[in-house]
Amino acid sequence: MSALKLTQIGNSTGVIFPKEMLADMNVGKGDTVYVTKMAAGGYHLSPYDDEFARQMEAARRVMKKRRNVLRELAK
Repeated sequence: MSALKLTQIGNSTGVIFPKEMLADMNVGKGDTVYVTKMAAGGYHLSPYDDEFARQMEAARRVMKKRRNVLRELAK
């Protein structure tokens, strides 16, 4: 577990992550990270958008099921 300190950045409050933590998450300056509130309390920080992943999985299922229709529409 790492302790991160909140700091003043302009008129906002921010957190500065150690470079090792950024490397572990495979993110850098300008990237977006997503925060999810957990049911048991606390928050989960991730470079991946869980909602977008669910939407893409639903789209993949539709594309697989309706492959022939999509192929005809593409002509």
